Formats: sequence, structure tokens, C-alpha cells
Amino acid sequence: MKALVLYSGGLDSMLAMKLLSDQGIEVIALHINIGFGIKEDHYETLKRRSAIAGATLEVIDVRDQYLQEILFSPKHGYGKQFNPCIDCHGFMFTVAKSLLPRYGASFIATGEVVGQRPMSQNKDALRLVKKIANDIDEDIILRPLCALVMEETKPEREGWVDRSRLLGFNGRGRHAQLALAKELGWEDFPTPAGGCLLTDVQFTARLRDFIAHDTFAKEDIDVLKNGRHFRLPAGAKLVIGRNETENDFLDSLHNPKFNLLHVSGEMNAPSSLLSKNASASDEALACRMVLSFTKAIPEQTYALSLGEKILYASPYASKEESKKYLI
Repeated sequence: MKALVLYSGGLDSMLAMKLLSDQGIEVIALHINIGFGIKEDHYETLKRRSAIAGATLEVIDVRDQYLQEILFSPKHGYGKQFNPCIDCHGFMFTVAKSLLPRYGASFIATGEVVGQRPMSQNKDALRLVKKIANDIDEDIILRPLCALVMEETKPEREGWVDRSRLLGFNGRGRHAQLALAKELGWEDFPTPAGGCLLTDVQFTARLRDFIAHDTFAKEDIDVLKNGRHFRLPAGAKLVIGRNETENDFLDSLHNPKFNLLHVSGEMNAPSSLLSKNASASDEALACRMVLSFTKAIPEQTYALSLGEKILYASPYASKEESKKYLI
């Protein structure tokens, strides 16, 4: 018996996989990459944590499809931020349903807990997923963590899964999940505070600002995940790295909408991106702002490279002067 378990990268998904793998079920941890998962969930981390739960990882990249079909036109609206949770859940079940034959799996499982998220994990919302997901057979969707407070599903009735070994978690508290992880001796799992970036206030502010000024593509998602973001007076976007990891990422990024902006010489300066269509006034302002995040002396002039251009500027006296452009 095989099961596809929707694996967000979180603890609940891991526990759901463990409950099934402990029953001898072959579990495939299906990570559907919409682009907005928690930043630290890279492939190797997902693979390692899947193995801890007794599952094999499969990653499916659906970023283009998600942007075209879900993110900007959800039929059931958004949550408090830019999170189309109900439509997103339905979309993921649609993807999983289409993959059942590829993996020879008989049913789908998730780490959802009824009542945990007020918009997307109440009983009505969980049932609504069936209709959204191209009338997917709700009877083949198993939620191991809350199965005992839900109606019995086909995997339970047919004896594919022992219902008595499933759980009846309910509500928003996470104490039961953390207690179970401790009982299993797990230490390698993300904190419950993690989640989709579309629910994050700062990230969604960046997203709203971006789409107000430019078209949005999957290559832009990683730009929004890194650095300090500024919108300059003539409309250009400036991104300034906050640490070595972000600097290295910005240096390696190939996005046709941006040029790299670097301070010449040994200044221990952050790496930065500036819109390719930036005006001369925004270019000059960006140079001053980047220099203000170094130890540059305000009375001196410094050289900066912007794509193939060399520009010269003096820094703002302090970082505080740049904050009025911060998103």
C-alpha cells in the first residue's frame, strides 16, 4: 500500500507520515513547491526530515501554474494577508490527485488538524476542498492527526490503514504535536511558528508593492525573500543584503529585471540589486543608500559598479535617512 502525503515541510506533515509509515505503508512525501514555503526548507532539509518520518521525498515545481491560476485570482478570497488558503489547498489536492497513478499510490494524506487554522482548516473548509479540487473523491483524503474526530474514510474502511492507530487532535494548540515529537525522540523539525510566506505581513507588503510597479514571475519570488527592500522616488526597486548569506545569494541571482550594485574596493559592503530601468536620479540615490550601510565617510566620494557602469557617490550620514523608502 502506498500513500502520497502532502509535505509542507512542517512538523504536522512529518507526524502524519510517521503514523502511516509505522503501519507498514509506503509513504511518499510530496512537496508541492509553489515558491512561498519557509525559506530554510531547502531540498536536503526536506529530504532528511522525510527520512526521519519514514518517507521518501518527491518535489514537484508548480510555481508557474500557481501564479497563473491561483495567487492573483482566488475564487474564495484571501486571508488576512496575501494567502489564498482555501484555493491553495484545493490546488494542491488537484496536483496530488493527478500524481496518484505515477506513484502507484491509493490515497492522499495530509498533516491538517481540524480547527487549527480558522480560515482553511475548519470542517466546512476541509469539505470545500473536494469541490475546488475538480471534485476529487474526499473519501481518499486521510488526515491522520485528526482522523478520530472526522468521518471514516475509504483507507480506514478498506483496512488499508488501522483507524485505531490514528489520532484525534483538534483545535489550534500545538502542545499535542510537540509532545508526540518528544515521545518519538525527534529534535530535527521546524518550529511551529514557521509557515507560508504569504501569511507574513512584511513579505506580503513587498509582494503588493512589487505587483503595483511591475509584472510578477516565479524568478521574482526569491528576490522578495532576501534583503531589505526599498522603493525609490522615481519607481525603481532597491534590494540591499542584510548578511553574508543574502549577499552571496544576491551575487548569484540572474534576474533580467535587476542589475547588481557593488561598492568598489575593500569596503565590506552589502551586495545590492537595482531595477534595470532605474532613472539616473534613482541610481544616484541607490548608491548613497548602499554606501550608508558601510563605514564610508560622508565627506568622501566612492566608486560603485552598476552592471557595466561605474558611478560615484557619497553616503548618507546615517541609515536612518534611507528608512523613508523602506517597504
